[in-house]
Amino acid sequence: MTSSRLIAIDWGTSNFRAFLVDRDSGEVLDCRRSDAGLRSLSSAEFPHYCAAQVGAWREEGRVPVYLAGMVGSRRGWSEAPQLDLPIDADALASHVVAAPGLDNAWIVPGVKIVSSEHVDVMRGEEIQAFGALSIARTNEALCCLPGTHSKWARLEEGKLVDFVTAMTGELYHAVRFHTLPGEPARESAEFEATAFHQGLEAAAHPAGLLHALFEARSRHLYAGLADNQVGSFISGVMIGSEVHTQRSLHPEARRVILVGSSALNALYRLAMQQAGFDDIAEVDSDRATLAGLVALAEKHR
Repeated sequence: MTSSRLIAIDWGTSNFRAFLVDRDSGEVLDCRRSDAGLRSLSSAEFPHYCAAQVGAWREEGRVPVYLAGMVGSRRGWSEAPQLDLPIDADALASHVVAAPGLDNAWIVPGVKIVSSEHVDVMRGEEIQAFGALSIARTNEALCCLPGTHSKWARLEEGKLVDFVTAMTGELYHAVRFHTLPGEPARESAEFEATAFHQGLEAAAHPAGLLHALFEARSRHLYAGLADNQVGSFISGVMIGSEVHTQRSLHPEARRVILVGSSALNALYRLAMQQAGFDDIAEVDSDRATLAGLVALAEKHR
């Protein structure tokens, strides 16, 4: 007997997020969140941890589990394939992989690009992109999915046809905590809007990103950039550089679907508006993941 519920899990490098969802309405009935990402577990621990977190929801195994994200990587629970583009949600559903050690649990595949000009990989954001497309009620869009490794995905006629990764979040952390320009920002500080906007402007300098990052040092010494502003300046440089690059890659694009947390979405919206994107729709990343996994589950059963 097919359950009227499903369990949607987004399991990444540093976080575990599980949602009990009503199939028909898409309503979240319960949720679990933790910091137990890939870094904190061995492959043998994944089925036991998952069962402990969601076992009470499973109705003796009748409620299926769908897992997206880095959980399907070589370093995760069990490796799921990364499929070639172009691809639609039906193809993702037809290539889910049974999660070893837990009945009626399925790992969603990722996607990849391998060509002589471009090699890139994605796990988890493809589900968010398809979910955002469904929420926006459109068949085509340019989606920005900000994060540790931000993704910009292009969808046409309901298919994911291209994407590119920018390691913005990871590089921000590296610059802030492991370089001379980031030294004044070692301590945590509140977001500082003026410094962030200065970083956005510096990102447009013709000398490029590497120069703009060093300006955090120069401005701290001679242009009044305070200790508590350096982190926001670096953030502005990183996000501004990412958005400016994508603007040059997609000069015709006016509408972007921004899929992320409310905090990141607010920063990216500022950068996008400065770069000339004049139609920006926002979708919460959890909502996009749920919409994508619910749609995939309907195609899989």
